[in-house]
Amino acid sequence: MGGDSTTVLVHSKGWGRHMEELESGFPDVSFVRVDPDDPVPADLSGDVLFAQTFRPSNVADVLERGVRWVHSIGHGVDHLPLNLMGDRLVTCSRGASATPIAEWVVAMILTAVKNLPGSWAHEPPERWSWASLGSVEGQTVALVGFGSINRAVADRLRPFGADLVAVRRSRTGTETGVSLTDSHKEAVRNADHVVVAVPVTNETHHLVDADLLESMKPGAHLINVARGSVVDQDALRLALDEGHIGLASLDVTEPEPLPADHWLYTHPRVRLSPHISWSSPDAIQQLFDMFANNLTRWLKGDSPEGIVDLEAGY
Repeated sequence: MGGDSTTVLVHSKGWGRHMEELESGFPDVSFVRVDPDDPVPADLSGDVLFAQTFRPSNVADVLERGVRWVHSIGHGVDHLPLNLMGDRLVTCSRGASATPIAEWVVAMILTAVKNLPGSWAHEPPERWSWASLGSVEGQTVALVGFGSINRAVADRLRPFGADLVAVRRSRTGTETGVSLTDSHKEAVRNADHVVVAVPVTNETHHLVDADLLESMKPGAHLINVARGSVVDQDALRLALDEGHIGLASLDVTEPEPLPADHWLYTHPRVRLSPHISWSSPDAIQQLFDMFANNLTRWLKGDSPEGIVDLEAGY
């Protein structure tokens, strides 16, 4: 598809050494930086758009400059204006952050079960050699969504002896050590921990609503690593206040960033992190490696990986 004259439009304010290393790996490709906030130069043109696009921006204008392929640097594409893509090829870095996110999920489960940091001793305790701690073994973990992230979660929880149930649109096929269902309510009904990792679409907006929260067992632990909009936060607050949901570990919220006085910062049943579950020593490099691999494939005329279904929205 590409060739010596291929131009990649980099829709970002800059990525430092990662961008420099990417450019050095493709000496026959022209990389042109496009500031998302500036007017688009009249003579700008390119074949590929390498984007981390947040609305609003000038991306609509950039797309009309000859772009045939759009790659989103992130795992999700909810920040891309998919309605503007037309017949262009669209890919994303699906799966690149699955490992660190899965590790974060497992950490949330373990710290909840083992009462950490609450069980640390900072002064002489009332009793030595005694605590009422739980175990992941034998607990049920519901995986709402069964893409790369929750598959990685399942891989890490199997050795702990957890009972795993995953929701996917079709019950067909098998998955070692995981029960499959197409019903969210069925999945969460007996779950001690519910891990939400679904793409953002019209169908998943407020997927975790009052009805689904009510379907969970009393004291259940909700973990959200998808997007804040997947959870109805008003319904969650009520469920937490009533004690029906025992704990919510949230790496994503609506909106982001949260205003300083938001209730999620101080609720005693909420553990909040600022959208950092993806972080690892080589997280950014893995995102760039995925694009580099796709660019190599595209230049050879092969199909890139991580193709986005524009109709489905992910």
